[in-house]
Amino acid sequence: MMPGANRSWINNASRTRALEHLASNHVEVLVVGGGITGAGIALDAARRGMSVALIESHDFASGTSGYSSKLIHGGLRYLAKGDFPVAWESAVERRWLMESIAPHLIRPLGFVIPDAKIAPRLEGALAGFGTLIYDGLRRATGLSSRILPRPQLLSPAAVHALAPGVAAKSVRRGWLYWDGQVVDDARLVLGVLRTAASLGAHVIRDLRVTEMTETSMRGLDTRTGETLDFKARVVINATGIWAHDFANNLSMTPSRGTHLVVRSAAVGNPHAAHTVAAPGHFGRYVFVLPQPGGRTYIGLTDEEDRTADGHHPSVPETDITFLLETVNRTLSVPLSPEDVVGSFAGLRPLVHTNHQNGNDGSADISRRHLLRDNPGEPITVAGGKLTTYRKMAEEAVDAAAKRIGNTTPCSTKHLPLVGAASRAALGRINAPKPLVEAYGTEAAALVQLGNTNPLLQEPLFAGSEITGAHIYFGVLAEGANSVEDLLQRRTRLAFVPEDAHKAHSRMSEIFELAKADEA
Repeated sequence: MMPGANRSWINNASRTRALEHLASNHVEVLVVGGGITGAGIALDAARRGMSVALIESHDFASGTSGYSSKLIHGGLRYLAKGDFPVAWESAVERRWLMESIAPHLIRPLGFVIPDAKIAPRLEGALAGFGTLIYDGLRRATGLSSRILPRPQLLSPAAVHALAPGVAAKSVRRGWLYWDGQVVDDARLVLGVLRTAASLGAHVIRDLRVTEMTETSMRGLDTRTGETLDFKARVVINATGIWAHDFANNLSMTPSRGTHLVVRSAAVGNPHAAHTVAAPGHFGRYVFVLPQPGGRTYIGLTDEEDRTADGHHPSVPETDITFLLETVNRTLSVPLSPEDVVGSFAGLRPLVHTNHQNGNDGSADISRRHLLRDNPGEPITVAGGKLTTYRKMAEEAVDAAAKRIGNTTPCSTKHLPLVGAASRAALGRINAPKPLVEAYGTEAAALVQLGNTNPLLQEPLFAGSEITGAHIYFGVLAEGANSVEDLLQRRTRLAFVPEDAHKAHSRMSEIFELAKADEA
């Protein structure tokens, strides 16, 4: 039923082919970890002409990469902390992502900083000055103001117009600055992985690695129970929060980042995000982030958590209380726990470096990444952040290339992902805007798919923008292997349990249809 299958598709058939290939062939680079870092490494290595395989223990983006704030940002917080190297690297990588790599997935988002009357005047003045410095970073990287506009001073009325939940009478003024928002972080991971697959990378999920050496790995196929051994010239450990399981003496702190989900109407249907300084935590902020589909995320926390499951960290009541109390300082109608319709959390893999300082727990640990390239060991890359994945991948593949004698330089700065196109070209696609923002040039194929079967054309439930075509495509092209995968990481309906419940029956029906067609 699905028109135009192509090499970028990841599904059960591609998994079978990859396993068959690895059973009798070595690859040059074997990447362990199917989050954004591992995906970026696989893409970079494949782009340089290396033979590549990527192994993921669960679903793609099922760890930290799929549960972020969905921001591609230039590092305003890092500027406030004085961590200029991270701020600069973030700003540079933001440019490549917004200009050429994924303009279909990343859009400009305005951020309002209200200057509350109850706050010291100096605090507001420093915030405004910070937006000017931040814009200076944008200019220095060469990112056009046509993509990210310059900051503005706002009147109280303008603050209220952009962020209606903020009472105009409670602020002296405000500042508006701009940053990048990814429509869905899991979709970014999938886009990178599928682009790697289109260049010949073998991508395998549901294979849990139990042993890893410099040139080999052993793992358990969780679908069959079979133990598998693969060999490569170089193995790269990109397992994120689990990296220390395969790297001796790697010091990491898992930091829980919690977000609350509310209906956008509860905060006045904002047209921009707004930023609230966390009291007692210099340089730390809580964001009110409008999302597609009438949702708004409120986050995030930054708390050390060594007890949580990296795939499914729970959200404690203390996080909910902290986030609500912080944002309610600026809202005209305070939010209550009853306004919270869902929540999600991820664990950041923070690595200890010599550049951290302060006494604010995990919030004071630098977001710099670590590359460990010791002879006789797998290459390990850990830490970092979503925005800087491409640079992390470049450094890891540079190290791998030295080991195997590949001299091809990195060329991913200007490599568009599957579905990417210029903003002008995206605007000409004959498909609904939300579909184009999530699928780019592939949006037309989903419309065509919906036209082949009424079941795929209809929304999963009344008021939903997600149709059966999203589900079918998620199975046939994006590696979903269960209804849970679809709810959690192909649609994000699981973030609101009520919506997930409404969608479950129809989604299950389409999932079974897609699996039958896949076979």
